[in-house]
Amino acid sequence: MTEPTTDLLEVTYERVYQAPRELVFECMTTPEHLTHFWGPPGVSTPIENITIDLRVGGAFDTTMVDDATGAEYPNFGEYVEIDPPARLAFREKGNDEGMTTTIDFIDQGDGTTLTITRQVNVPAMFATPEAQAGMTSSFDRFDVYLTTIT
Repeated sequence: MTEPTTDLLEVTYERVYQAPRELVFECMTTPEHLTHFWGPPGVSTPIENITIDLRVGGAFDTTMVDDATGAEYPNFGEYVEIDPPARLAFREKGNDEGMTTTIDFIDQGDGTTLTITRQVNVPAMFATPEAQAGMTSSFDRFDVYLTTIT
């Protein structure tokens, strides 16, 4: 279960997945996987809307699409740290705060991975309970997707 907490525009989520750490990392860095779970329910992220240039300074760009209205929600990011399969960090472009997301993939030794996602410099609109619920639902979708490929 994900337990979001906030503290001065910092948000942390924890999630345990029943999958090898290498696979969880691969899913978070491969468009063919991301397209299956990126975004909350009711939103899709078509593979052609995902750009991943997996290197420090490389692009992590996604455009989610509201399934009902067709409204688009672009996100443009830049990788700032890559340490496969232990850590991944990217900074979002387009907001003054420079929100940075860091994901630590921690091997629990029994086929499970604990993922800790920490976001800093979070704009207030992304630290609301509704925004946190959207993020949590994306983790739920990821969990379901992992069961289909493990």
